[in-house]
Amino acid sequence: MKFALCNEVLKHMPFEAQCRVAAALGYDALEVAPFTLAADPMAIGDAEARAFRRTAQEHGIEISGLHWLLVAPAGLSIVSPDAAVRERTTAVMQRLVELCALMGGRYLVHGSPRQRSVPEGDTHEAALARARACLAAAARTAEQRGVVYCIEPLSTAETDLLNTVAQAVELVQAIGSPAFKTMIDCSAAGQVETENVPALMRRWMPTGHIAHVQVNDPNRRGPGQGAMRFAPILSALGEMQRAGHYQGIVAVEPFDYVPDGMGSAARAIGYLRGLEEAAGAGHG
Repeated sequence: MKFALCNEVLKHMPFEAQCRVAAALGYDALEVAPFTLAADPMAIGDAEARAFRRTAQEHGIEISGLHWLLVAPAGLSIVSPDAAVRERTTAVMQRLVELCALMGGRYLVHGSPRQRSVPEGDTHEAALARARACLAAAARTAEQRGVVYCIEPLSTAETDLLNTVAQAVELVQAIGSPAFKTMIDCSAAGQVETENVPALMRRWMPTGHIAHVQVNDPNRRGPGQGAMRFAPILSALGEMQRAGHYQGIVAVEPFDYVPDGMGSAARAIGYLRGLEEAAGAGHG
């Protein structure tokens, strides 16, 4: 199983140092938040994007994909009633798809809860329709660039639009693009889903709609730092991989870094590799 570290965990370091540290800890890749690379990610040119890819490769890892897409530049929204705002946001999403491909990434994770929550006084249906149009445009660009654009179900504590895998799958089916899928974030799923994460995986991964997994605890710390049990999750993932239902990487995405970013990153990969080793010993 391949693991990526979400790079904002080490955002206090230059990108080259992030690559070096992540590789040394045992990660296979970095999942990159564009705002960590530039105050305005739209200022990243093609040559610079390729340079980020080379830097990762030089340290023996890869850039697996992008996430936290709409943090910067400011003022973005896929649900705004203002068509000009949505047009600008769509252009940013499409450029991020291009940057992802240039960096060697294979997927983008669209979380960005503040930029998709239903505006005050608006209806859920109207907001979702506007979001669908923006996401469909991003999916068309993803098709052209050979990457997958994933809408991320998030907890109701973060947003009121698209909270469950089932809701996200409805949107995936409505858009109908092979480059538009959804994913499972363990923290969010642990907060809002009625099924546990292994059951979610076994239900939805065979449909082909799940393209990515992020591991974190519902308490928003790293895997192994809360009540969620990850041995059954890795077991279900392995089962889905062997059946050909999941070919993606698994990204470590804590939000609350305990004891700090480096400690959180180190503990997470040690914990996950330990679970893998224990599972292998159990099958031996």
